[in-house]
Amino acid sequence: MQAERIEVDIDGRTFFIETGILAKQAAGAVVVGLEETLLLCATSAEEKAKEGFDFLPLTVDYRDKTAAAGRIPGGFFKRESRPSDRETITSRLVDRSIRPMFADGYSNETQILINPLSFDFENETEALAITSASASLMVSHLPFTEPISGVRIGRENGNFIIFPTIKQMETSDLNLALSGTEESLVMVEGGGGEISEEDLVEALKFGHEWIKKLCVAQKELAARIGKPKMVVPAPEEKPETAEIFAKVEEGLKTALHTSGKFERKNALKTLRDEAIAQIMGDSDDEVKKTNLKNGFEKIQKKFVRHMILEEGIRADGRKTNEIRDITIAVDALPRTHGSCLFTRGETQALVTTTLGTSSDELTIDNLEGRSIRRFFLHYNFPGFCVGEVKRMMGASRREIGHGSLAERAIERVIPENEKFPYTIRVVSEILESNGSSSMATVCGASLSLMDAGVPITAPVAGIAMGLVMEEGKTAVLSDILGMEDALGDMDFKVAGTRKGITAVQMDIKLEGGLDVELMKRALTQAKEGRFHILDKMDEAISKPREELNPNAPRIHTLKISPEKVRELIGPGGKVIKGIVADTGCQVDVNDAGEVKIFSANTEKLKEAIQMVENITQEAQVDKIYDGIVRRIADFGAFVEIFPGTDGLLHISQIAEFRLENVEDVFAIGDRIPVKVIEVDPSGKIRLSYREAVAGTDKELREPPVGARSGGGGRKPSGGGGSSRGGREGRDGREGRDGRDGRDGRGPRR
Repeated sequence: MQAERIEVDIDGRTFFIETGILAKQAAGAVVVGLEETLLLCATSAEEKAKEGFDFLPLTVDYRDKTAAAGRIPGGFFKRESRPSDRETITSRLVDRSIRPMFADGYSNETQILINPLSFDFENETEALAITSASASLMVSHLPFTEPISGVRIGRENGNFIIFPTIKQMETSDLNLALSGTEESLVMVEGGGGEISEEDLVEALKFGHEWIKKLCVAQKELAARIGKPKMVVPAPEEKPETAEIFAKVEEGLKTALHTSGKFERKNALKTLRDEAIAQIMGDSDDEVKKTNLKNGFEKIQKKFVRHMILEEGIRADGRKTNEIRDITIAVDALPRTHGSCLFTRGETQALVTTTLGTSSDELTIDNLEGRSIRRFFLHYNFPGFCVGEVKRMMGASRREIGHGSLAERAIERVIPENEKFPYTIRVVSEILESNGSSSMATVCGASLSLMDAGVPITAPVAGIAMGLVMEEGKTAVLSDILGMEDALGDMDFKVAGTRKGITAVQMDIKLEGGLDVELMKRALTQAKEGRFHILDKMDEAISKPREELNPNAPRIHTLKISPEKVRELIGPGGKVIKGIVADTGCQVDVNDAGEVKIFSANTEKLKEAIQMVENITQEAQVDKIYDGIVRRIADFGAFVEIFPGTDGLLHISQIAEFRLENVEDVFAIGDRIPVKVIEVDPSGKIRLSYREAVAGTDKELREPPVGARSGGGGRKPSGGGGSSRGGREGRDGREGRDGRDGRDGRGPRR
C-alpha cells in the first residue's frame, strides 16, 4: 500500500487522514488527526465467513494510551488494563455508527482497534474515532463502500461549533456526537441544557454539512489507494420461507396480538413449532429445520411491519403514538435516602438515590488526566429482568452505555455544589424489561432524587421512539416494545424537561440512514410523549421534598481561612480525628479552607460545628470577646479570646487614666471582656478593655487604691466595680493561686 494523505480545513484547524505508513499488515489502517491529536485505527478480518451466523461478528475496541498525553497510568501495575467507561462508550459510538453500513450477508469475524498516538489536551478523540474506523475500512478490501464520518457539535452564545475544544465544551450548552453518510445521519449521541427541538434539528443540519466534507475526503483517499473490494453474495430467499408462511398466515395475527410479552412469545413459538412439525413430518433434516425457523422470523418481521404501516396497529394493540400504562411508587423502600419504583407496561425500574460527602466522590483517571465527579448514575440489567440466566460479571457494555445516557439526561438538573454540597449516587435496578429500560431509569432517577429532597431544577422524563419505513410509507412509534426495537428501523431515545431536551440517542438500521426532516417529525412526537409521562410523574411527586429524607445525612459547610486548615487537622490529624471520635460525624476539609461536616444526628452535627468553629474562628474587628488573661508583661496583658488565639491588651487600653502596673487590675486566669480594635496584616491582634466595658458597671473610672502613680499609694477603684479588697503588701501575700479575696475584685470575672 502506498503512502497517501488527505487534509480538510476545520475552521482554521487541520484535519487529516493518512495511510500506508503504519500497521501495513492490517486489512486497513489509517492515522486520523486534528491538529496534534492523532489516532491509529487498524482493521482485521477473517478470510472466511462464520458458518451459521446471521449477524455480523464485529468487535470494536477503543483504548486510551496514556503515553499519548505524556502520562503514566495509575494503579499498582502502571499499565493500561480493563477499559474505562469512557473507552467503552467510545467503542459503542463507533460500533453503532459503522455496523449498519456493511454489505448484507457479510459475516466474517471483524476486529477494529483504535488507539490515540498523541493527545494535545485541546481536541478530543471520540468523534475522530468514528471517522478513523470508517477510513480504515474504506482503504481495506472489506465490503464497506459507503463512508461514515463522525463530528462533535457544541454551542456558545447561540453559535454552533464544529469539533469544539475541551475548554469550549466546559461552557457549551450543547454536546452532540453525530455520525452519518453524505446522504443522511446514522447515529446521534449527546445532550444539552434543555435545548428546544428546533435547535436540535438545526444542530443536526449544521453537523451533517461537515460530515459530508469528511465523507468526500474518505472517498478520495480510497480512490487513491484503489484496493478492490470483496464481493459478498446477496442473501437469497430460502424456499422454506414461503412454505412456512402458508402454514402460519392465518394464526400469526392472533398470536401477535396476545396480551403480555411472554404470553405473546409463547403463542408465536407454539405457532412456529406446530407449523415446522407439519412440514418436517418424519424428516430429521436439521438444515431445513433451521431454514424454517429463520423463515418464520422473517415472516414475523414483515407481518409486524405490515400491521403498523397499513393498519396503524402495533403488536400489543396500541396506536402509533400511544404510551403504555404507567404506575409510580415513590418512597418505595424504608431505609434508602430516596427511592422510586417506576413501571411502564412491562418495563420496571427500581431506582434509589444515596447522598454522601466529598470523600464519596468518583475519581476518574483518563487521557485528559484525573477528574472528580459528585454526581453519577449506575444502571444494572440482570438476566432475570428478561427471564434469562445471565452470568454475573462486571458491568457490560450495554449497562455502561445505558447508564451513561441516563446520567447525561439527569446531570443538567443537578444543583450546584454551593447550593447542595452532597455527592449523589443514583442506582437503577431493572426488574423487568420490554422496551427502553434506560428511559425508565431517567424517569425513576428524577423521581427518586425528588423523594430524597435533592433540589433538582426540574423533573426529567425519557421516551424511546421507533420507526418503520418501507416502500415510501413511514410510521413513527412512541414508547416502543422490545420487539419493535428488534424489528424496526430506528431506536431513538429522547429525554428532557418541559423546557427542553437534556439527552438524546439515536441508532438507524436503514442502509441509507435517516433524513433530518423525518427526525424532526420524530422529535415532535417524542415531545408529546415526554409531556404525557411528566404529567404522570407530577401525580406522584411534582417537586423536590422541602426537607431531606429522614434517613439522609445532613451536611453543614463552613468556610475557614486556608491558614487555619493545619490547626484544624492538627499534628498527624490528631485534632480532626478527635472531633470525629467525640461526635461520630464525618469531617472533610480541603486546602482551600472548605469544611464539610456530615452526620445523620442533628445534635452531634451541631456539636461538631461548634468544635470546628472554636478551633478555626478568626478575630473580628469591633467584636467583644470573653477573654482569659494568659500572660502579663510591663506593657500590657496577653488575653486569649478563643482557644489558640491571643491578643495584646496594651496597658493604655485598660482604663481612661494612666495605669502604671497591669497587675494592679488583672491577674493571670482572670476572665475579662475585651474588644478587638485592630488585626494587622501579619495577624497580630490588638485588644481594648476600656472600649469593651465603656458605659457599664465594669468601667474603671479611678486608679485602684494603692496603685503606684508617681510614687503614690494604691487607690480604690471607682464606679460600680467591686474593690480589690484589703489585699496585703505584695511581699507578704500568698502565691497567686492561693490569694484570698480575689473573687471580689472589680473588673475581674
